[in-house]
Amino acid sequence: MRVRDRFTGAIAGAGSTSGTRIVVGRWDSSPWGPFADVMIEDASGHRVLLAPDERTRDFVIATYVFDEVVLEPVQVTGSAEWHVVTPSLDLTLHVGGRTALGALLRGVPPFLATSPVWCAAVDPVARVALRGVRTRGTAGSGRREWYGATSVHAITALGGTWRGAPLGTLARVDPPCRFGFSSTPARPSVTSLVTTVERES
Repeated sequence: MRVRDRFTGAIAGAGSTSGTRIVVGRWDSSPWGPFADVMIEDASGHRVLLAPDERTRDFVIATYVFDEVVLEPVQVTGSAEWHVVTPSLDLTLHVGGRTALGALLRGVPPFLATSPVWCAAVDPVARVALRGVRTRGTAGSGRREWYGATSVHAITALGGTWRGAPLGTLARVDPPCRFGFSSTPARPSVTSLVTTVERES
C-alpha cells in the first residue's frame, strides 16, 4: 500500500562566493513533529546531509542522494534573520521582502497550491521559468514527490562558516544542487511550501 506524508514549512536555498550551496529545510509540521535538516553541496560537488536524528536521516536518504551523511543537532531560529547552527555549520541568512513570484503565489488558494494535482499542472511552467526547479518528480526508492509553494521571500545576505572555513558572501545557487530531481531556485530565497512524499508503507 502506498501512503502520502506531508511536510509543512519552508526551504531556504542560497549559494555563496566560496562555491558552497546550502539548502535548509525548516519543517513546522511533519509526520514526526517539527525538525530541521540541511543539505550542502560544496564547490567540488561533494554533497552532505546534516540530519538531527536517525529517523530524519533514514527518510531523507531514501529520497535524496548524498556523498556523506552526518548526524548532529540542527537548530534554526529567527524569521527576518535565519540562524542555522550545527557543530559543522554556523550560518546567518537575511530574509527580505516577498518576490514577484511570491506575490503571484499568494493569489492561489493554499488548498489548491499545495495539492499534488496543482503541483503536477504547474511543473512544466516551473521547469521553463526557474532553471533546475521541478514541482513534481520521482525520488529515490520508487517514491514520488510534489512541492506546493505558497510564498517566496528573497534572501538578501549570507554569512558564516562551514567546517571552520568562511562561506563568503551571498551568491546564486549556480550550478543547481544535485540532491534529487529538483534544485532550489537560482535566486537565493526562502520558499514556504508543503512537500508531499508518496511511498510504500
